[in-house]
Amino acid sequence: MMSIRPAFIVFLGLLASGPAMAQQTSPEVSFSTPLNGWRHSAGDQSSYTQSVHYPAAAVNTPEGQAASATIAGEIRRNPKVAGDSRGAPATLIVNGVAMPQRVEADGHFSRPYAFGAGSNSVELRGADGTSRRVQFYEAYAGKTAPRLRVLLSWDSDGTDLDLHVVSPDGQHAYYGERVVPNGGALDVDVTTGYGPEIYSNAAPLSGTYLVYVNYYGSGGDEQELTVAQVVVITDENTPDEKREVLDVPMRNPGELILVKSFVVP
Repeated sequence: MMSIRPAFIVFLGLLASGPAMAQQTSPEVSFSTPLNGWRHSAGDQSSYTQSVHYPAAAVNTPEGQAASATIAGEIRRNPKVAGDSRGAPATLIVNGVAMPQRVEADGHFSRPYAFGAGSNSVELRGADGTSRRVQFYEAYAGKTAPRLRVLLSWDSDGTDLDLHVVSPDGQHAYYGERVVPNGGALDVDVTTGYGPEIYSNAAPLSGTYLVYVNYYGSGGDEQELTVAQVVVITDENTPDEKREVLDVPMRNPGELILVKSFVVP
């Protein structure tokens, strides 16, 4: 008799819970990708870095990006930011990691994301509390996924914080060199508030990594206190995953803080 793997049993349970889950979420939020279910993304084209045209206000999906490497959808009647035609930022939660998500004036949102094999979850929570969550199983076991991911976001609009990651060989990934020779890459440099900025590396070198945050400045007349959140994830979405969340108050423009030093074995 053919045996059924535990992961497949879990997946069947997730599919069975789908209708109940949909009843608990809001019709005001919808995803075009990802969708609930089973998928196999072998051969899909994807990119996790983007061309930046300053000021970079949002993280958008590159043209030609595969749907399997994209998070996209719509919030209908999303509340607006005062004095801004765009919608209020939502909260995007990917496999338990929360980050801000810009919503365009027409309610649409989109960003690239590198999903790993196995079970993945994506939830979007609107500023007014509306939400929707999807769960899918990526069946392509050979899919390349970041073994190291560092995510920076912050809690204020109109401010510019920058993520800097220095790897064991001294290579420095930041807004001035977003892709470095050892495979590390920063997806985008967001200059007008919230972020997120995400550094990822599919095959990180062993050794000590340094994570810095720089308070570059604010577009207003007065600089404001903003709280940075840095999430360091290794071996994401595997049994060996480790995750650390750090909140760092940033008070003065020009401030550069060493947020975390850690070792990849």
